[in-house]
Amino acid sequence: MFYKSYCLLQPQLEFFDVLNSYINLSYYDDILLLKNPKLLSIIGSRSLLSKSNINTSLKESVSSVTNSSSKFERKHKVSSYEQDSMKPKKSKVKLMKSKRKTSDDIEDVKLFVNRSDDVFSQDLLNRSNKKLPKVNAKNKKKYKLKVDASQSDNRLQDFSQSKQDVNFTQSDKSIVLNKPLSLQDLSLQLCVHEADIITYLFLNKNISATMNQVLDVSIVRCIAEHYGFSLIELSSVQKVDNHQQQYISRSSITIKRSPIITILGHVDHGKTTLLDAILKTNLVSKEYGGITQAISGYEVVWNYNLQQMKLIFLDTPGHESFSQMRLRGAKVTDIVLLVIALDDGLKPQTIEAINYIKDMNLSCIVVITKSDKLLNNISKIKQDLANYNILCEEWGGEVPFVEVSAINGKNINLLLSRICTLSTTQNFFANPQDLATGTILESYLDKKQGSIANVLIQNGTLKLGDIIASGNLYGKVKSINNMSNIKIKFSGPSSIVQVLGFTNMPQAGLSFCVFHDEKSAKEYCGRHSNVKQLDIALKSLNTRITLDASLDIKQVKLILKANTQGSLEAILDLLSNISQSKVQINIISASFGSISNTDVELAVATGSFILAFNVNILSQINSLLKKYKINFKLFYVIYDLFEYVKSMMLSLIEPAYDKVLVGNAVVQTVFNMNKGYVAGCIVNEGKINKKSYIHVYRHKSIVYEGLILSLKRIKSDVEEVVAINECGLMSDFDSWQDLDVIQAYELVAKEKTL
Repeated sequence: MFYKSYCLLQPQLEFFDVLNSYINLSYYDDILLLKNPKLLSIIGSRSLLSKSNINTSLKESVSSVTNSSSKFERKHKVSSYEQDSMKPKKSKVKLMKSKRKTSDDIEDVKLFVNRSDDVFSQDLLNRSNKKLPKVNAKNKKKYKLKVDASQSDNRLQDFSQSKQDVNFTQSDKSIVLNKPLSLQDLSLQLCVHEADIITYLFLNKNISATMNQVLDVSIVRCIAEHYGFSLIELSSVQKVDNHQQQYISRSSITIKRSPIITILGHVDHGKTTLLDAILKTNLVSKEYGGITQAISGYEVVWNYNLQQMKLIFLDTPGHESFSQMRLRGAKVTDIVLLVIALDDGLKPQTIEAINYIKDMNLSCIVVITKSDKLLNNISKIKQDLANYNILCEEWGGEVPFVEVSAINGKNINLLLSRICTLSTTQNFFANPQDLATGTILESYLDKKQGSIANVLIQNGTLKLGDIIASGNLYGKVKSINNMSNIKIKFSGPSSIVQVLGFTNMPQAGLSFCVFHDEKSAKEYCGRHSNVKQLDIALKSLNTRITLDASLDIKQVKLILKANTQGSLEAILDLLSNISQSKVQINIISASFGSISNTDVELAVATGSFILAFNVNILSQINSLLKKYKINFKLFYVIYDLFEYVKSMMLSLIEPAYDKVLVGNAVVQTVFNMNKGYVAGCIVNEGKINKKSYIHVYRHKSIVYEGLILSLKRIKSDVEEVVAINECGLMSDFDSWQDLDVIQAYELVAKEKTL
């Protein structure tokens, strides 16, 4: 009897079905758990089974085969060669085939690997405690044949069922596309190896791509169709991460905290105007272009049941590019005000907010704005919301509906009372004696003070001198300013403050914690090293390739400066939605804060445009920009910046024209002049313009295409000649012959598109 071994890769289910179809389980008596990914490339193409049947066939085999290995090693001698091979000397996988003993035997596959510290493998090996029944030498062969037969029948049933599963999954071959994908992400969605996609692009499309490059929509569609997939294009939907609400255990030191109310809705549905009516301010007049472009926090004190309640409002932008800001607002909120305009109904960002409410299980109040307009649209809005499982109280649901008018103040007090009622029933608690924890809402760079973060404290108390950490950054709190920009020494739960103390700008959306000492903060930063979202966005723009990648595509080189991280995120999101098949965007640099000397030097060296958003320009920097004649533009509305970039890209595209037939002429004679040959013609139909584009036909074949250089009537230069008149025309064509037919076309410029 010769040694047999059955091998598994640590715990990747995709690999279990590969081995289950490649190796006959009943022939193996030992288990080695492998950690070497090369095994996938060796037998990955042999996979037949689906994931749904892995656990049934594999786990039964593992428990029986594992226990037999130790008994086999005690009863049977293993050759010295095999013993040496089993020693963990090298991490490489070696495949060795033994000789066939009989026609009924199969080839034994032995894999020798370095059995490193593998928690999963040790757990799996130690899990089975059952023992195989004792079998004497006489009936051992009979027993084994019986076991093999039963296991073979089970595997045959599993294989037939799994084959049906595979056929079912292959028939439903479609992928959803809402943005350009990296080659690696596309490989995971199609379940096709990266090397195969790279080979296909190189051999069929003459495109050299790497696995980290981003593929444009056109090339993703081409690859998907090649592998038999249908492409489903959907509007971009922000994926919601699992929302984990922080629960505070009730004790004698917990207090009832103020609710965080986030206002969500579509653009121009009156979110900021509603907030003005609540706060009795005029925030709309302070916004550039009349649109909200940042997430802002406000505090309101309202008398409810003879008690003063503090309410914290978060105002979010409604334009589609600010999806990251809206997501941050939804993650930290306690109550959502879903704002819907009476005259507009449900719109894309309204549906996005509904998805946040449902996925995160958030408390919600639907606010119907602009109710002063004489429209009867409320029933349709309620029906549309019911289609998304948001039922108003009148229809047997639990969601309050409030119709308000910010202009005349209708039902504003009723809305605040509803918020207080909902807050009372929810019972939001916090422990002010804990170390502060919360979320970074926004971060920016102040030229005098340094990195400043707008943070929401969700539990505990933040004090001056605290050691604060977020992501891979930490620092000591040097200054705390409240929402009125007044310096304070501490701040408790449910408060939004400006914190100065981070060594660099923390990433917006990350949580922050306060620690007792610097050592603990360093350990936290070591465990939470992360990749910035801005780096991912820049990578998506600068490594993007299209089907025309083999051509010499023109580039627009940009240096971007923005006031905050959220603004820069929105700008990059907008630019990533621009098609780059004809002109490509190349972001040389993207950062926050004012324009510096380094930015000017970089623009001079690379020939880049400098585009700034809502930042201050120093006089000395302005002088340098004029001195070096750098293309510079300052914007205060994000969509003005977007349109400017598009116009720059369009200006680099060569114009295209449509040809409109305007006239015909026939050559009667040819004159040889000093400047060249002149064709004497008679215009038969229409007219011939001096700027016409002509086709010259000889025996119904085109012999020349080009522009007219000179057009004369008798001896005078004319702009056009109409039928039926004689004329002489000259072009850079010298081979005129009698009876050549000239067709004149007017060139109509096409609209440039990216």
